[in-house]
Amino acid sequence: MAAHPDEYNCDCHWGSEEDLALLKTPDTELNPDLLRRTWQATDWNYKASVLRRILPQLAVALTRGLIEPVWGMHEAGLMFHRAEWQQWPAEQAAAVQEFLHAWWARTLTDPDPAVPAYEVLALCTEASAVLGPWLDTWETHNHRTADQHLARAIAFWEYDLLGDQLPWNTWHNAEDVRAELTAWLVRHAPARLRAHDTPEELLHRIRLLGLTGPARWEDPHWPGHRY
Repeated sequence: MAAHPDEYNCDCHWGSEEDLALLKTPDTELNPDLLRRTWQATDWNYKASVLRRILPQLAVALTRGLIEPVWGMHEAGLMFHRAEWQQWPAEQAAAVQEFLHAWWARTLTDPDPAVPAYEVLALCTEASAVLGPWLDTWETHNHRTADQHLARAIAFWEYDLLGDQLPWNTWHNAEDVRAELTAWLVRHAPARLRAHDTPEELLHRIRLLGLTGPARWEDPHWPGHRY
């Protein structure tokens, strides 16, 4: 695959004509800096062809933890979303879907993945514009490693979620995604985490997610977060 012949980006801010020519040349490896500048740029005219051009190399970099976004892995997921990969020819869209699901499933079975599960979830959610299928997969992976990832995710998310904020920036309906994530955690996380001697403090944070208003803030186990 190659970028569209008419593709252009600012040579003052994005890169040189030589860099752009590389994107229009298939099967040529990009250096890490060019790969980064390409996936982070939001102003491509032909976003689908740019993503198809870099996707084999980007997929390797993503799964090896070589991508370093500014704010989080959801940024890479947004490139997928902007490229509208679900509207690509069926075989291509199926390949992207298979990649995302395989990476997510592998992450949940890896005790020490290159990218934390909560970051992979954010990327997959932004890429696909849905959260539910990824949570369904987490629910079916009912084993100790997946539960350890769940505990780490809650520890990472709890400050934002207790403030009724989604823990990552989204192009989708943030309130709907937050509500869906919170409801799933309240419903599924406690029983799974109690089986692994999770600290009571973390279990109380999950319980507090099921409360609203003063019932949450005035609870004896409110952690004192200020927003």
